[in-house]
Amino acid sequence: MSEGQGSSGNVLAAICSFFIPGLGQLVQGRLLKAIVMFVLAALLWIIWLGWLIHLWSILDAALYKPGR
Repeated sequence: MSEGQGSSGNVLAAICSFFIPGLGQLVQGRLLKAIVMFVLAALLWIIWLGWLIHLWSILDAALYKPGR
């Protein structure tokens, strides 16, 4: 199975991030980035800008390539 963009692991991670920002990064083993995205999304949803971080979280999980 190939790792990287388009892999089934990235698709699953993107789906996880769709529901909870940062969850996809956590599934990929990137704890620090998961915490940052979750906290930023939570803070920005207070002023209705959380969708920016939410979208970033989904795209980041989908496009993640190990080894970067």
